Amino acid sequence: MRKKSDLPTKICPVCNRPFAWRKKWERDWINVIYCSDACRAVGKRKTLVVLKNEAS
Repeated sequence: MRKKSDLPTKICPVCNRPFAWRKKWERDWINVIYCSDACRAVGKRKTLVVLKNEAS
């Protein structure tokens, strides 16, 4: 069994906090960007605002 400190980590681009690998992300760890559903929603909202501003 691994210690949590031995697991790979990433930094969430929304909240800038580190988050560790989880078993449920095992097959998709490369594509995991956000630490939570809340951060993912904020991140997508920011992306939409940027895209709308670029379009006009």
